[in-house]
Amino acid sequence: MSREIDYGNLMHNAMRGLIRNVLQEVVDHGLPGNHHFFITFDTNHPDAQLADWLKDRYPGEMTVVMQHWYDNLTVDEDGFGVTLNFGDAPEPLYIPYDSIETFVDPSVEFGLRFETADEQAGEDEDESEEIVEEGDEAEEPKKPAEADVVSLDSFRK
Repeated sequence: MSREIDYGNLMHNAMRGLIRNVLQEVVDHGLPGNHHFFITFDTNHPDAQLADWLKDRYPGEMTVVMQHWYDNLTVDEDGFGVTLNFGDAPEPLYIPYDSIETFVDPSVEFGLRFETADEQAGEDEDESEEIVEEGDEAEEPKKPAEADVVSLDSFRK
């Protein structure tokens, strides 16, 4: 029986660990300088926790921004919790690391993208929607600056 090292899965785990470490730094020391995060996650992930109205409005995926106003940021081994403001309505979210599809910090042109085998095969999901939390008001989604996105799935067989 031949065995292979699953480098793709190992790298995804390492990248999720990096996100966990970055968020823990924010818990410990606050969000430094101009840093802010665009985080896209799968709202259908079984461990994702969000209000029913948000899940109904964003069935599939949602992008949130941690920048000017966020509260109650907690980080654990499996994900993170945060309260964000959606049109003057604070809502708690729990986002498992396994549900994250992209993590971008446009202030330093850094980004991570987690691709699935389906995405790699060229299937596009045009039904995705975005939401941006900006200060106390929801705004039209902003596209992050171009970033060097690390995608390791191209190395998989």
